[in-house]
Amino acid sequence: MPADLLDRPYVGRFVDGAHRFAVRVYYEDTDAGGVVYHANYLRFFERARSDMLALAGADIAAALTADEGGYVVAAAEMAYRAPARLGDALMVVSRLERVRTAACVIQQTVMRDDQLIAEGRLTVAWVGPDGRPRRQPKQWIHAFQGVQGSRTDA
Repeated sequence: MPADLLDRPYVGRFVDGAHRFAVRVYYEDTDAGGVVYHANYLRFFERARSDMLALAGADIAAALTADEGGYVVAAAEMAYRAPARLGDALMVVSRLERVRTAACVIQQTVMRDDQLIAEGRLTVAWVGPDGRPRRQPKQWIHAFQGVQGSRTDA
């Protein structure tokens, strides 16, 4: 691999329509007992989801800079199945479950090897600079349609 690619931040990859994003549990992620603090799973989800959308074709930073708007979490469902601990190597697996004109529903899981640690379903809505919902960019919808496993609704 060329040296310039090694110095770039990790973005994960798509495998069979699912985005895979590896994370390691650091001390800052845990409580006093060395167990991942429950709210930090949302941070893991956010990192993976942001890179998944970018890898699928959404340049969110450019849209924000151009004052076109951005995504906000409109709904989140979470379930915790097993504790993750300091030093664990985890995999956040994200799938575009549904793509609508103004929102995306994304299923996300945190795995340690084959063990399910946490799972969630999040709806991210596209909002304009005024904070009101609006249609997400058409080219992004088309790019998301190309990601296997997503369903598009009008």
